[in-house]
Amino acid sequence: MRVIFMGTPDFAVETLEEIIKAGHEVVLVVSQPDKAVGRSRALKYTPVKACAVSHGIEVFQPEKIRDASSVAYLQKYPADIMIVVAFGQIISREILQMTKYGCVNVHASLLPKYRGAAPIQWAVINGDAVTGVTTQRMDEGIDTGDIILKEEVEIRPDETGGSLFERLSTVGAKLCVRTMKAIEEGTAVYTPQNPAEATHTGKIHKELGNIDWSDDAGRIECLIRGLNPWPSAYTRLDNKTLKIWRAQVVSDEKTAEPGCIVKVTKDAIWVQAGSGVLSLLEVQLEGKKRMTAEAFLNGYAVEEGTYLKRG
Repeated sequence: MRVIFMGTPDFAVETLEEIIKAGHEVVLVVSQPDKAVGRSRALKYTPVKACAVSHGIEVFQPEKIRDASSVAYLQKYPADIMIVVAFGQIISREILQMTKYGCVNVHASLLPKYRGAAPIQWAVINGDAVTGVTTQRMDEGIDTGDIILKEEVEIRPDETGGSLFERLSTVGAKLCVRTMKAIEEGTAVYTPQNPAEATHTGKIHKELGNIDWSDDAGRIECLIRGLNPWPSAYTRLDNKTLKIWRAQVVSDEKTAEPGCIVKVTKDAIWVQAGSGVLSLLEVQLEGKKRMTAEAFLNGYAVEEGTYLKRG
């Protein structure tokens, strides 16, 4: 099939690669505008643009995909289907109906659960046992279109937002190609979503990582994993920001006030939560490198009875 591909971040790159590998002709790639980064404010390609350029595919980067000029630009590239993966802009009805098979979205959750932004991180933060990827025929709503295919993925006990991101990227890429094959062969089944089962997720902001030690230890541990590697969970130690990269629940007891360091061992820092105790295993103090708790304790004195506080 002739394909217009819309995507921006790393998550979308593997799907673009799989579509090309499967022999489809990608006539145009649409991505968000490049952003200025670093002190030099030099423009950096989006990951999807970098992939497209490496394959010699033309790239279109509109500020607003819904503008009439953007719609007119897309119309210059006759295609059979549009594939959308984490593009980052709302697509108009005119664009949704532009190609023979419409727009197919690859979404990193088991719809209708986790419509909206950051479904990967929220699945870990909420302590889900299973998540997955859904392909859907897009309509004008946000992730409300008919479901075509789904594939479940078990969330591992040590899963982080980053590791799940990579796993679902691979699953989504292969699921997209299978979906395209079914559409082209006329065997695709379109199943409407049940709105009553829908849940919505918001964007991830840095402030979400500000640990509330009065919360349950298990929920805090899920938060730490879900926000690893970005934006990270954090607390305050001696008026300095302490990022927490890895932890585990070691007790369900409460013997002190939330945030109190109740025990310091050779390789861990035990912190009282609202219910349960969390052992900090990998941390990063403000201005320092990320390291194991053992390495951190070798160079920084932490006393029992000290309190970790919200930032």
